[in-house]
Amino acid sequence: MITSVQNNKVKQWNKLKKRKERYKSKSFLVEGYHLVEEAYRSNWEIEELILNENTSVPEWGRGFPCTIVSEHVFKTVTDTKTPQGIAAEIKMKQPKLDQFRKILLIDSVQDPGNLGTMIRTADAAGFEGVVLGTGTVDLYNDKVIRATQGSMFHVPVLEKDLIEMMEELKDQDYEIWASALTNSEVYTDCEVPEKVALIMGNEGAGIDAEILERATRNIKIPIYGAAESLNVSVAAGVLMYHIAARLS
Repeated sequence: MITSVQNNKVKQWNKLKKRKERYKSKSFLVEGYHLVEEAYRSNWEIEELILNENTSVPEWGRGFPCTIVSEHVFKTVTDTKTPQGIAAEIKMKQPKLDQFRKILLIDSVQDPGNLGTMIRTADAAGFEGVVLGTGTVDLYNDKVIRATQGSMFHVPVLEKDLIEMMEELKDQDYEIWASALTNSEVYTDCEVPEKVALIMGNEGAGIDAEILERATRNIKIPIYGAAESLNVSVAAGVLMYHIAARLS
């Protein structure tokens, strides 16, 4: 059992809290029974289980390398206020998009909770992929991971230049819908095409102008009250479910 925070393994796990170190090692930490089990059930590569000294190995996890640590060490490795006693180091992977009719593109969304919620909603709405553009918060940020509630392991999430991605999609006859307030149509007035990519933009600035001008159509959600706008993850949910209902 590891009891010292100066242990090399513990130091390495703590390094994974930084984006640079995560991408250097091509791995990241996941915490809690639900998320670790979702990674396992979705066939992500688990490099090692990390267990608090008072926590038993789950039945499905008995074939993996496992390190037991003291309660003090476990608290230094994890970030939640009430840790569940299990964490895992998991290998990153770059999934591929194969056949899909609806995909979510995200431009410079910076709040981890918003990104995680959008990925979770994309999964629930049956979107076949999510693409994170430049300036978007890191997928492997611990707050993003928790907000996805395991959906990051279910739906392919790629990091790619959005302009490049949009050109590829247009070549494959996709319509590209951008959520924007200017020069836009109410989303319910638009016929949903057979293949569509939905773009959501930054919480404050919206979609980058260079990306926006390449969209096929700008759409908006009407505001009936005094609110200036909707939260980006809420707006994404409304639009994704509208698209999903028409393409189901």
